[in-house]
Amino acid sequence: MQDNTIIELKNISKSFDKETMVIDNLNLEIKKGEFVTLLGPSGCGKTTLLRMIGGFETPTTGQILLNGADISKLPPDKRPINTVFQKYALFPSMNIYDNIAFGLKIKKLDKKTIDEKVKKALEIVDLEGFEKRGVATLSGGQQQRIAIARAIVNEPEILLLDEPLGALDYKMRKEMQLELKEMHRELGITFIFVTHDQEEALTMSDKIVVMADGKIQQVGTPEEIYDTPSNVFVADFIGESNIFNGRMVGSGKVRFCHTDFDCVDDYPVDTKIEAMIRPENVHLVEPDKGMLTGKVYSSIFKGIYYEILIMCGKYEFTAQSRKEIAEDTEVGISIDPDGIHVVPYNIHKNHFAGVVDEELNIQFVDFLMDIDLTKLFDNTVEKDGALYNKNGALIETVGKKIDAYFDPEKSDLSDNPDEGIVQGHIISIIYKGDHYSYIVRSKNEIDYYADDDYLWNIGDYVSVVVPEDGIEYTLL
Repeated sequence: MQDNTIIELKNISKSFDKETMVIDNLNLEIKKGEFVTLLGPSGCGKTTLLRMIGGFETPTTGQILLNGADISKLPPDKRPINTVFQKYALFPSMNIYDNIAFGLKIKKLDKKTIDEKVKKALEIVDLEGFEKRGVATLSGGQQQRIAIARAIVNEPEILLLDEPLGALDYKMRKEMQLELKEMHRELGITFIFVTHDQEEALTMSDKIVVMADGKIQQVGTPEEIYDTPSNVFVADFIGESNIFNGRMVGSGKVRFCHTDFDCVDDYPVDTKIEAMIRPENVHLVEPDKGMLTGKVYSSIFKGIYYEILIMCGKYEFTAQSRKEIAEDTEVGISIDPDGIHVVPYNIHKNHFAGVVDEELNIQFVDFLMDIDLTKLFDNTVEKDGALYNKNGALIETVGKKIDAYFDPEKSDLSDNPDEGIVQGHIISIIYKGDHYSYIVRSKNEIDYYADDDYLWNIGDYVSVVVPEDGIEYTLL
């Protein structure tokens, strides 16, 4: 652990029962004085992680180190950490002074010291003179500031903020984002902030921790997260992105949408990749000057720009324009090399381990496959429910391990449970230019990736259909 690291999470896992894993073997370092935002969709584990740091939940496994000391089992009141919740939990029977001074009185500080600390806290949140006001007389934004004042008056080393702006209207939320950033600068302590709002994270943070499904997807500065997302989930969740499957065709050259582009990322030729292009990096030019051409499908005013949807054959691009462009207008699309971010396609997903049973079927966790094992065991024949080599000797197959790979591009989804190999609920959707990429989670908590032209919804119960030519078997 580095000297300026204040919090270190080591191999943290959290499950609320034996089957539901909320945080999965997570590691993270937070430095002194940083403004760190835990960002992700609902249910990703960010609030659970914050509660473990605050002492309101205990890790199932792993350690939480504060300045190098393990505090995993230390109660909240023994930690130099204060929390501001989305529901501010102010005491309605107390005035503002007593709300802020509550923790100081428990510590039995003298009145002069309490007065000085309360006054200073109110100055920081810009509510001087509110000491005698009642909680009910305050607006939502003012109550939020009082909740922060009550937390910072105890001079914690770390301030945890669990979606504290969620109850505010849009304008007030924008103002409080800037005020929180200024408070952080003035106090100089570590802020750990939880939100699902990407704009909040980009506006306020020194470091963003993007989470999904109990795991960290990427850690970086707002610029790094936005400009160089580590995977398509981050690119899709943070802002908007045009995402396409493709392949490397040369050094610094990538092919997608049947077109070759120069790029700054370099991988071996023929590497399967995913290309991500932000809408502001899609330049609309004259048709004869574009790398590819298309027709405008729609033009929607977004306040400071028009969002232009272009169809290039079956592929869909989103661009931004200062001017409206009429539907059916033919346009060219040009993309600079540094406007294309490329990451290798995850070739390890959709591989499933199975075992040959006594009936010469392959038993996987979620399903049973009946295949011709002579294709896996060379120079063999099947006879009377057993395999023999060319000399007639029996081949021992029971218990042999098999890997099955389901090609997502050849897979499909169906609402008929008898049609597919496995069934489950959709937990993720990402649009990839001409199709949707889905993750389907089975009852045994195994994820299956499948592409489909049809738009399903998160939570839909579907069957994963994989044709015979979409499955590859390998003897392990």
